[in-house]
Amino acid sequence: MTRPVTKAALDRSSSLHEVFALPEGRALEICLKLQAAILEHRLAPGVKLSEDEVGEIYGVSRTVVRAALQALAHSGLVAIEKNRGAFVAKPTIREAHEVFQARALIEPAVARLAADLITDTQLDDLRDHLEAEHDALHAGDMSRALFLSGGFHTEIADIADHRIYAGMVRSLISRSSLIIALYWKRSDTACESHSHHALMDAFEKRDGAAAESIQKSHIIDLHSGLDLKEKRAGGISLSEALTV
Repeated sequence: MTRPVTKAALDRSSSLHEVFALPEGRALEICLKLQAAILEHRLAPGVKLSEDEVGEIYGVSRTVVRAALQALAHSGLVAIEKNRGAFVAKPTIREAHEVFQARALIEPAVARLAADLITDTQLDDLRDHLEAEHDALHAGDMSRALFLSGGFHTEIADIADHRIYAGMVRSLISRSSLIIALYWKRSDTACESHSHHALMDAFEKRDGAAAESIQKSHIIDLHSGLDLKEKRAGGISLSEALTV
């Protein structure tokens, strides 16, 4: 099933090979498909990513699959264990706390920078992204809504035009998706829409102080929504997850 992406995401697609340290080609394509399956929660934490099975699904060699998995491991989405293979990463309770503590420190500062720098075109792109998130929620596609919710945060980091912060936010958002897959306790699985709307209002007013305060409260609230107890991760089969 083909799913729409925002204009901002399309504009950044040409530089994704830099994010994953891969040249453009089949390994990068598979890397991005696996990333989407993980961030949309089609692949659950702890699922084994067999090189043979992934290669068969996408019609490529194990060498190509291995390159994609190594890139995902570098980003923290995949864990590669000696003599066992690759698995979707399964964050610990300690890591869950640390990820959201780091987000609460970094993302408010990023939001303030973004409010100072945001252009009218970037505001339009963020509105489009928020609309796509709402469409997914109304359609009951909670995995897609969560994926888009995380993307809203990374777009803010890109608008802030701070490459180090942007890289840190992207890594933290990826880890957050896995943490939410394991430990989310609320009935909804996406960021509360009112928080994103409040951020949009602050950006429209170019109010950096408000954007910083809203983002900090938002991250703290997300952290409080975690049920940090050991759980078994479920999920569909690898072939089902990757042939959506």
